[in-house]
Parts: sequence; structure tokens; C-alpha cells
Amino acid sequence: MYYTFKNKLFLIVLLIGHLAYTQNSELALSYFKNGEYEKAILIYEPLLNKEPFQRIYFKNLLTSYQQTEEFILANDVIKSQMDRFPNQVSLNIELGYNYELQGLEVKAKLYYDIALQYIEQNPKFVFAICQVFKQNYLLDYALKGYQIAKSKDPKLNTEISEAQIYGEKSDLKNMFSSYLNLIEKDEKYYPSIQRYIATYITEDPQNETNILFKKLLLKRAQNNPNDSWNILLSWLYMQQKEYSKSLVQEKSLYKRNKGSLDRIIEVGIVSFENEDLETSHEAFIFILNNTKDPDIILQAQIYLLQIDLDLATNKKELAEIDKKFKTLFENYGKSSATINLQIAYADFLAFSYDEPEKAIHLLNETIPLANSKFQKGKIQIKLADILVYTNQFNQALILYSQVQTQLKNSTLAQNARFKVAQTSYYKGDFKWAQTQLKVLKSSTSQLIANDALDLSLLITNNIEHDSISDALKNYAAAELLAYQNNTNKAIDTLSVLLIKFKGQPIEDEALFKQAELYTKDQNYSNAEANYLKIIEIDALGVMVDDSYYMLAELYSVHLNNSEKAKEMYQKIIFEYPSSIYLVEARKKFRVLRGDKIP
Repeated sequence: MYYTFKNKLFLIVLLIGHLAYTQNSELALSYFKNGEYEKAILIYEPLLNKEPFQRIYFKNLLTSYQQTEEFILANDVIKSQMDRFPNQVSLNIELGYNYELQGLEVKAKLYYDIALQYIEQNPKFVFAICQVFKQNYLLDYALKGYQIAKSKDPKLNTEISEAQIYGEKSDLKNMFSSYLNLIEKDEKYYPSIQRYIATYITEDPQNETNILFKKLLLKRAQNNPNDSWNILLSWLYMQQKEYSKSLVQEKSLYKRNKGSLDRIIEVGIVSFENEDLETSHEAFIFILNNTKDPDIILQAQIYLLQIDLDLATNKKELAEIDKKFKTLFENYGKSSATINLQIAYADFLAFSYDEPEKAIHLLNETIPLANSKFQKGKIQIKLADILVYTNQFNQALILYSQVQTQLKNSTLAQNARFKVAQTSYYKGDFKWAQTQLKVLKSSTSQLIANDALDLSLLITNNIEHDSISDALKNYAAAELLAYQNNTNKAIDTLSVLLIKFKGQPIEDEALFKQAELYTKDQNYSNAEANYLKIIEIDALGVMVDDSYYMLAELYSVHLNNSEKAKEMYQKIIFEYPSSIYLVEARKKFRVLRGDKIP
């Protein structure tokens, strides 16, 4: 019993000592981060004496001495570590840097050269040594170290480390070249290199960095043909939303290798989602002509039908699309393999062909065919969307909630939660909508997070100024009517709102929504008037750049007035440099001006 007590007492004392030690370490780090170096020194000195192998204690103590210009003490602690760890050649760099801080460059260089000589003798230690050069902002020495190592052992992959240093030096040409050199050495590095390069590339084709990267790729493609250069060119064009150029690269690659169609499918899907229907159509036609895989053929045919639907302008064309859907069902039947076809057809029936009851019946028949929770969730969400379309809100909310429960934390579940918020908003239950939206602001899907933020701001901004929310209720009712394709009723509802709540914060939202509906109804003069009214009401309003962009699109696409369109694009370029429309405005302005776009 006594022995047990002694052991327990020992453990308690040990635990107290460990906690005190941990607290000292955390306190020292806190002082260091806050620039309280004198206080940090008082704690780090005994910590380093007790655990000299802890590099963070050594480095933070050394930096604290240097920040307080205690260079002699800094010198002493480095030499003490050298005595303890004679094989740590990187300590020569620390000693050299301490001399350099004192203006003793010649003496500093002697110690830097010792570290470089060690790389010559043992090139495999280059990464550890050059990391210390880099930590002390001795970037040229770090590059020299990598070059020495590579001359001694060409198999070493130093390119990523070199590229990162060039990046820190803002030497983008050499940075990109280093990354491309590694791909040239081994194509397996392509995915990771693409991620590194992505942090420097923008959506703007005229961005200097984009142009530089493109030139380097084209030069390599000419001098040393390699599929990787075409793949990266295609990827660059995708980032710049130049989908037709990306498709040219991908078709060329496919014809050369006859490999997978996956990247061409990706171009087709992404260009469709970004409303470049011409490129999407070309991509899926190419896919149909180059595959015998029934699943890929079905996917391509569904997208081609969706493109036809987006371009359809009359009932006759819609009837043709209906026939094509039915032909696909005759060829493929209804099974778990054709779930996407059934969902697409239900969407068409409800939202384009005005037969929502048929769509509901089809999806109810489809649910038992699902062979996974995710397939079932996709069907349930589409069914719920159509129930909202037919004013069956409670049934829709039940289905959305089921998807949330069945597929927790998935993107589908987050989408279902947003639709719960949206449906609650349509019903006028703004508090419950806000409860759901708060969760979604941190959604892993950026699109869902952005939609959630927009709807949350709309509710918040208008409840604050209208405690009984009448204006917001009217606006939500108009949005529901628009969702249900009751365009004229939605326009009328917004007209009443604009009279009744003139001058209130909801006014610009209502004008903007009504302008969108006027455009859909081909009433372009009224749409133009609404956008101009938003600008007139408040030239500094949050929707002004949106209005200028929509006016430009209106003039360019529908009113055949390129001069007016250019004027609107210029407004965004020169007066709204932080606008989300800036890149597109520049691109479209150049096209209208007649610039030769490479």
C-alpha cells in the first residue's frame, strides 16, 4: 500500500512538473510571437539548457538575441550548439548569418561556404542545409546549394524547392521553368505541379503571369513535343474560361494517343455549366463519334438534349426534345444505370414542358431503382424541387430533410439544407431560413456557401428595415412565381412591391429581379430601364456593377448596340476594379473593340 502511494505521489509530482514545463514553453512562444523578446529569452535559456536538441528553442532564442542586438550572446549560443552537435553543418549558416547582421559580410561568407562545401561532399543533405539558408532569407545561397547538389547528383529532384525560392524572389519565369523541368523529368509530378502553378494563375487571359506561363509552354511544345505541355495548355485555357481553346488541345491529344475521353468530357461539362453551349455541343458530338461505351454515349446524349433545351424557343422544339428523351428510354430502358436520364427527363417535364405531375410520377417510380444512398438522394432532391414548383412545400421539406439525415456532411446534404432554407424563405418563414443558412456559410461547397450568404444578406438587410417583413414577403412570393415559370405574375408582383415599398432597401433587389424577368420575356426596353433606375437610385449601391454588366450584355446580345455595350463594360473596368465581372468585362470589351485575341 505504501509502495502504491509512493508511486502515485511520484506520478503527481512528475505530472505537475510536466505541466509547468509545458506552460513555460507555451509562454515563451507567446512572448516570442508578440515581439516581447527580452521575456522570451528569460524562459528559452533554461529550456534550451535542459533540452538542447529542441531546434525551436534554439532558433527562437537565437532570433530573440538578434532582435535585441545581443549578437555576442547569439554567437555564444550557436557555438555552444556546435560543441554539442558537431555534425550539424547548418549551424555554420546560423553563425554566418549572425555575422552578417553585424555587417561582417566577409566573415559571414566563410561560414556559408563551409555549408556549401558540405553539400559538395554529401549532396543528399542539400534539403536540410538549404532549408536553413531559406529560413534566414539567404535565397541566393539556397539556390546555389541546390545547383551544386544537382551537379553532383543529377537524379536529385530539387526543382520544387528551387521553384519555391524563385517564387519568393518573384522570379516567375525561373519558377515556372523549374516546375516544368520536373515534369519533363517525370510526368508523374504533373498533378502536384499543377496545384503549385494554380496559385499564380488567374481567370484573366491578359494577366502578365498567365501570358508568361503560356509562352513558356508554347516554347517547350515547339522545341520538345510532350503531351504534358498540351495538357497544361488545356488546363490554362480552362482556368481562363476559354473552353473552345481547351477543347482544341484535348482533341489533338486524343487523336494523337487514342486514350481516355475523360478530359474532353470535363471540357463538355464545364463549358455547359458556364453557358458556353457551342463548345459543349462540339465536345459531346466529338465524344459520340469516338466511343462505343454505352454509359458515355448516354451521358453525352443527355447533355446534348440539355443544350437543345437551353436553345429552344418554341413549343415545337420542346416537343422534339420530348421525343428524343422517349427514344433514349426505348434504347436504354429504366434502371439504376439510367437514373441520370430519368432525373433529366423529370426536370424537363416539370420546368420546361409544364407536366409536373408526370415528372413526380416518374421520380416516384425511379426511387426504388437507386442502388446507393447518393443516387436516392439525387432523386429525392429533384422530386422535392418539383414539389416546391407545385406548391407542395411540406412534402418537399420532408424529402430535403431526409437527404440531410441520410447523407450527413456530404455536398448533397448541404445542398438539401440550402433548399430547406430557400423553401422556408418562399413560405415567408425567414427565421427558420436564417437558422439553416448560418450553418451553410461555412459549407465545403463554395457555390452553396455563396448562395447561402447571398440569401442570408437579402433576409437580414430587409428584416432590419421592415420588422413585419411585408416587403420581403412580397419579394419572396415574386421569386417563387419566377421559379414556377409564372413570369408575368412575378413581374406584376414586383411592380406592386416597387410602388408600395418605394425607397426601401428592397427596391434595388426588386428592380434587378424584374429586369431579369423582362429579359426572359424579351421585353428588353423595360429591362434596360430597370437597370438604369438602379444606377440612378444609388451610384454607390452594391448592385450597380451588376447592373452595368447586365446592361452591357443586353446591348451586346439583344439590342445590337455594341457602342453602348462597350461603354458599360468600360464602366466596370475603370470604376469597379474589384467587381466579380471585371475579367469578363475586359475580355468582352476587347472582342467588341476588335482586338486580335491570341
